[in-house]
Amino acid sequence: MSAPLLVMLLAATPAAPQDPVIRQLVETRNFRNGTPTAIQMDPRGRYVLFLRSPGTSTVQSLQVFDVASGQSRELLSADVLLQGTTQQLTDAERAQLERRRVSARGFLRFSLAEDGRSLITALSGKLYRVDVEALLAGRSAEQSVRQLSPTDALDPTLSRDGKKLSYVKDWDLHVLDLASGKERRLTTGGSERLTHGLAEFVAEEEMDRHSGAWWSPDGSKLLYEESDTRAVETFTLGDPAHPERPFQQRAYPRVGKNNAKVRLGLVSSSGGKTTWVRWDADRYPYVTEVQWPGKGALTLYVMDRPQQHAVLLAVDPKTGATRTLLEEQDPAWVSLAWVGGRRGDPLPLWLPDGSGFFWVTQRHGGNEAELRGADGTLKASWIKPDQKMFTLSGYDATERALYWIASPEQPDLVAMRTREDGTSERLVAGLPERVEQTLKLSSDGSTRIVGTETPTALPTWAVYGRDGRKGELPLTRAAPLRMPAPEYRKLGPQGFWSYVLRPRDAKPGQKLPTVVYTYGGPFPVVRSSGADLVKNQWLADQGFLVVAFDNRGTLRRDHDWERATRKDPIGVIIGDQAAALQLLAREVPELDLQRVGIHGWSYGGYTSAAALLTRPDVYKAAVSGAPVTDWRNYDTFYTERFLGLADEPGDVYQKASLLPKAAGLKGALLLVHGTTDDNVFVLHSLQLSDALFRAGRAHEFLPLSGFTHMVADPVIQESLSRRTADFFREHLVPETPRPATAVTGGGPAKPPAH
Repeated sequence: MSAPLLVMLLAATPAAPQDPVIRQLVETRNFRNGTPTAIQMDPRGRYVLFLRSPGTSTVQSLQVFDVASGQSRELLSADVLLQGTTQQLTDAERAQLERRRVSARGFLRFSLAEDGRSLITALSGKLYRVDVEALLAGRSAEQSVRQLSPTDALDPTLSRDGKKLSYVKDWDLHVLDLASGKERRLTTGGSERLTHGLAEFVAEEEMDRHSGAWWSPDGSKLLYEESDTRAVETFTLGDPAHPERPFQQRAYPRVGKNNAKVRLGLVSSSGGKTTWVRWDADRYPYVTEVQWPGKGALTLYVMDRPQQHAVLLAVDPKTGATRTLLEEQDPAWVSLAWVGGRRGDPLPLWLPDGSGFFWVTQRHGGNEAELRGADGTLKASWIKPDQKMFTLSGYDATERALYWIASPEQPDLVAMRTREDGTSERLVAGLPERVEQTLKLSSDGSTRIVGTETPTALPTWAVYGRDGRKGELPLTRAAPLRMPAPEYRKLGPQGFWSYVLRPRDAKPGQKLPTVVYTYGGPFPVVRSSGADLVKNQWLADQGFLVVAFDNRGTLRRDHDWERATRKDPIGVIIGDQAAALQLLAREVPELDLQRVGIHGWSYGGYTSAAALLTRPDVYKAAVSGAPVTDWRNYDTFYTERFLGLADEPGDVYQKASLLPKAAGLKGALLLVHGTTDDNVFVLHSLQLSDALFRAGRAHEFLPLSGFTHMVADPVIQESLSRRTADFFREHLVPETPRPATAVTGGGPAKPPAH
């Protein structure tokens, strides 16, 4: 990617003096630098492996925490393997990192053998086998690391015994025998539009399923995905600021049009004929989850296109035949098997002896953890809907205890343990009132890692054994110059959760221009933690009252709350946001209802623009980042879940579109969009800008040249934060002159046709 440009129509933005708070925020990648990522445990709980960069760098190295001693150290750095060269990424690797929202460099992920003795990692298009035991024993990288022959390979995955490696090269699935170095191509005929061993776009972007190949427990077979996108519509992706560079063609499954055609094949790791798994793929085209446990059945969780019927299937690895273990149905939509948009342990969660598995259902109004037999029959309900489970985290067979995360009172997330006798308890005592925890278990359950974050403390990770605390994963991140001071409230009979951030120099009772931070979609923004709080505190310190609300449709509540927005996103979401604002104003006299702005990114960009277009009586200005403006131009799996199929009766998609509402714009609107966004394509903002321009509605449009849905460049992030503050200051603060950095842009001509 070229040096990024910040482009505004008609003029460029001059440099502004640096602000230390926002500069620290963007240069640390919202404090991700110096924070452990990709945390994995030795199956026997002896040590913890993780990636971490220095606090001043994005380049991650491999780190280890020894559970017995409580000590940590660096095992391997990327510099040792790069030997002074610059890290390079292929277009395919960049696309995968975009799906995972990864902006770091150096080591990005690794595949750990089931015995914990070795791992595979990729760096600059090359694969390396790392002898973990040798590094732990103090041997040098030269003695412990071996470069493997494949280059530019995707999705390297070790067999469980660590003897073989699968990967995708030239769009086909390959296996490398690590002892002999012999490479074998298991599939043929692969191409960019017919891939073998890779997850399709909607699986990665919307299902959180990033794997397209799975090893059998004994390493003798692989199950792989064939993704055929030859009949999927093609979108063109490129940077208009650099027309001399080739544009890319991307298969993008737009609402109402063809998805990738997915089938699953079983093949011997020594080569041979593929045996195709047989299920009614015409009725259930989505493969949302695949599990091949050490003991227990190979399972698929498949779903119909409307996402109202899903089936858990057991697969015979010899014949490819399937049998039904259980079914889920819902008149709105069935939640994914991993529960509500945040992956805990993959489901089904098999018992170590294969005698049964845990499953999560919403059949009774909330998340419920069931124990089922190997044939799918219900044995017991371990966690009831009224216990407000969010995700499962793992099972300890020694303790006969299930570990999970609860949301007892939004926005909290608390690590819990439930034993076989039904008793439940918090895993960590003495927690503050507002807390957000994560939880990981080693395969044998002997070691647990609990992440803890609060509004006034960035995340830490404590390591526990069955006999107590062992220590913390070390951090090298910078300490924030300022921490947020949110005030939480539960509003009205519907219980809308909210927070308020005040300027640090605010005077009690003084009316302040108010800015709403929003998402509106399924993921809550009123949280007990997160860099968004730090960033919004910075915005508040520019002279605003910054507030946030979680409307109906967000997670961590019950079944009906989550599905309230089905087929009516604008009416429900904007109605709830406006109602919550009014309720908050009764409790916070500083909130000025005559001067309200709203901003957000992605779904939040859609919500912001929709609020300004449909409720000009409430909202006077909006900054809309990377918005979906017409849901008919977004992907199938996400959109059709909430709005239904495009050919269903009614005009749901027309009502949900912002384009017909353009003529109603009365306030100030700033659209922001990356020109190479391959998730929400820039066509969305172009089409809205065109509709506004044709309707004679003045607005501003800020294209970010060469940027995707992630805007990772610190300079651009800082400039965007400043522009947002200046925009709201200009339009919400009386008699404020237009900042020198602001430039008015008109709408484009007719957007490109697809």
